[in-house]
Amino acid sequence: MRRTSLSSDDRYPMRSETDNIDMATVGDFGREWRRFDQSMVRPEENARTFREYFAIFPWDRLPLNSVGFDAGCGSGRWAVLVAKRVGRLHCVDASAAALDVARRNLTGRDNVKFHQAPISAMPFDNASMDFGYSLGVLHHLPDPSAGLAECVRKLKPGAPMLIYIYYAFDNKPVWFRTLWRMSDYVRRAVSKTPFPLKVAIADVLAAFVYWPLARGAQLAQRVGLNIAKWPLGAYSWRSYYTMRTDALDRFGTRLEHRMARTEIQAMMEAAGLCDIRFSESLPFWCAIGYRA
Repeated sequence: MRRTSLSSDDRYPMRSETDNIDMATVGDFGREWRRFDQSMVRPEENARTFREYFAIFPWDRLPLNSVGFDAGCGSGRWAVLVAKRVGRLHCVDASAAALDVARRNLTGRDNVKFHQAPISAMPFDNASMDFGYSLGVLHHLPDPSAGLAECVRKLKPGAPMLIYIYYAFDNKPVWFRTLWRMSDYVRRAVSKTPFPLKVAIADVLAAFVYWPLARGAQLAQRVGLNIAKWPLGAYSWRSYYTMRTDALDRFGTRLEHRMARTEIQAMMEAAGLCDIRFSESLPFWCAIGYRA
């Protein structure tokens, strides 16, 4: 079942077994974006984060008044800045709660349309989009490969697709990967608790793990040390609000996949993307490909 309407009130009757979504994960993200709607993120922090994720995106190759999609838009934090650069942007998310937050954050942007639907049923024609992106979403699907393939089908030949997939720490030393495995046991336990308890635990982790390590990295950087392998060094300049958000995102999510760069490359090729390029800087892994 696929809708053809582009109404801003699109609703899709989701069936988790057939739509490649985990409803518990969708519900948790809806609650997360209600709690952390990004309204307290400073514009300069948001802009810097946006530049990191979109560093390899080929803005200069988009046609005039380009039309594209944000697959799994969440709070709309990326769409806020993308919408300024394109002709039309379709924000798609399986969570009605997340879309409500995105609508508020994009108030006044008349070139944005909102669709409540899973990635498997995005309500526009195949080969109709000039660009697409899905950041931090595909790895929360039961089948990331199927999700990416559906995104690629919506693109015109030659159109770019930007993705961000949690990395498997394949560019980190063994001790770093060991620390992650230990933290993942914590995630598996925390993610099964009721949402209010998840929030409380995530706040404790933000205060006593994220903040000390991030500010320690900041001090180390100031005295000239290399923090490339410092745990949570990527948060050295980020706000405490972002640390709280990401702690909940990281430890409150029931379903996640992590992939090595080679696995992501293979997945992109299988989905029909070519001329694939990876960003060599944080966050890992961001990659761009073009529909063959």
